[in-house]
Amino acid sequence: MKIMDILACISGGTGLLIVIIAAISVFIGRNIFGFTHLVNYFHAANSFLLIAIVLFLAGKRFGKAK
Repeated sequence: MKIMDILACISGGTGLLIVIIAAISVFIGRNIFGFTHLVNYFHAANSFLLIAIVLFLAGKRFGKAK
C-alpha cells in the first residue's frame, strides 16, 4: 500500500520537525507556537511518530495480502 507508506513518511517527518522545533525552543529559551512547556512538544511528536509506525506496519501487513 503505497499511500500508507507516503502518509507514514509525512507523519514521521512532522514528528521529527516538532522535535527539531523543541530543540530550537530550548536553545533560544522562548516558547514557539504557543507551547508553554517543553514536554508538550514531545507529546505531539510522540503521537505523530506512533502514527507513522502503525502506518508502516499496516502497509507491510496488508500490502502482502493481495
